[in-house]
Amino acid sequence: MAKKDPTDLSVEEKLKTLYQLQTTLSSIDEKRALRGELPLEVQDLEDEIAGLDTRVAKIQNEIEEFKTAVLQKKAEIQAATSGVERYKAQLNDVRNNREYDTLTKEIEYQELEIQLCEKKIREANVRIGERNEDLAKAHEQINDRKLALKEKKEELDEIMDETRAEEEKLKARAADLEVKIESRLLTSFKRIRKNARNGLGIVYVERDACGGCFNKIPPQRQLDIKMHKKIIVCEYCGRIMIDPELAGVKVDKLAEEKPKRRRATRKKKTDEEASAEA
Repeated sequence: MAKKDPTDLSVEEKLKTLYQLQTTLSSIDEKRALRGELPLEVQDLEDEIAGLDTRVAKIQNEIEEFKTAVLQKKAEIQAATSGVERYKAQLNDVRNNREYDTLTKEIEYQELEIQLCEKKIREANVRIGERNEDLAKAHEQINDRKLALKEKKEELDEIMDETRAEEEKLKARAADLEVKIESRLLTSFKRIRKNARNGLGIVYVERDACGGCFNKIPPQRQLDIKMHKKIIVCEYCGRIMIDPELAGVKVDKLAEEKPKRRRATRKKKTDEEASAEA
């Protein structure tokens, strides 16, 4: 038997199918609500670990840069020391004061270079020590976060294992129902559902009010909803409205009835009271 085109469905059939989809999606939401904040907590921990890994890589690069600088300064010290020795040896062969002064200044300059390089090496070693401490703290934080992540994932997996089979069935049912709804109406429904805090895109009239925002619905509009002639939305929250009977919801008639007002009656004055007043 060929499937009925969604556009050929009556308004009543569209509303029924849409409400069935809503109840199915609400059931899926309830299953997901059992997970609570766990998925977000897992994501936050994963993001934090990724950030710490980046921090570790940055610290390690800085340590390597300091170590390279130390090696470079040591090489400069070695070169300067060789220069000092060479210039001192040349002092024995000077022929005049000018050459002596020149060599002496070069020796002083090289010795200052050695002192400066030694200072830079000491500073670099201090920085390496500080960065190593930061690295150890970062590794400790990563281990703590990984342990917490493992616990959260195990807890989440346990909950998901309990609800996975039922959730898959609900998803399959929702997919079947979506095929029966025309695309434009389905898109509008999903948009309304996404913007609604409770995830309700279609609601029934309850106690003369919208079942979503609880604002009162005028009697004429309620009559239009019961007629099932067209898709009607709440003028306050934009949710699609459906008659409770069409939705298959039993509404307490006693609760629906408004309490009757008692009219205040004034007792007629008797002739005796009237004469007494006179």
